[in-house]
Amino acid sequence: MKQSKLKIAIVLIVAQSVFIFSACNWNKTQRGAAVGTGVGAAAGAAIGSKSNHTIMGAIIGAAVGGTTGALIGNYMDKQAEELQRDLQGAKVERVGEGIKITFDSGLLFGVDSYTLSEASKTNLNDLAKTLNKYDDTNILIEGHTDDTGTDEHNQTLSEKRADAVSNYLKANAISGGRISTNGYGEKQPMAENTSDAGRTQNRRVDVAIFANKKLKKAAEKGEIGALNTK
Repeated sequence: MKQSKLKIAIVLIVAQSVFIFSACNWNKTQRGAAVGTGVGAAAGAAIGSKSNHTIMGAIIGAAVGGTTGALIGNYMDKQAEELQRDLQGAKVERVGEGIKITFDSGLLFGVDSYTLSEASKTNLNDLAKTLNKYDDTNILIEGHTDDTGTDEHNQTLSEKRADAVSNYLKANAISGGRISTNGYGEKQPMAENTSDAGRTQNRRVDVAIFANKKLKKAAEKGEIGALNTK
């Protein structure tokens, strides 16, 4: 039964995505609204819990769609532009009504380490600055590794790396109530672990940014412009 529900959700998402992304004249905000309307929280949760893309599932699962989703998307567009400008070496993507950021572990940590490098703190300072400016969002931080080492070691390392990023953001005035963390060890690879290049891609920290309840309520009332950005 669970597998059937997952298959149905994936079929709906694929069909929706084909339509959405074939609409070349739509901007990211409009696409975000359409994704939220057609997919919704249930499908997002299915993706997150049953696939190797929990970070994407969190963003899609938080989507509300329609006019409300379009307003949230506009809020995220502005935030993503600043992050793309300020975060050196990180990949910033607008996804639906949220933002996904991928840091290669080499940008943040030494080999087999969960201690943040001094160089990484510039990026995290800039991330914290933007998160403080646009503070009506929730943040999910996920740690990942390649398949070198034991499952237990990699799981622990991924969790500690996610916690290290979380703790640094908290030390820079980001409320702990906005942040959740997970570690997945080697379980969610982005590439094959058969080459150095593939293993490098898999050693990463992903960050998802998506609307909190306050932002959703403001968007529903058409009052999102009244929210203060610091």
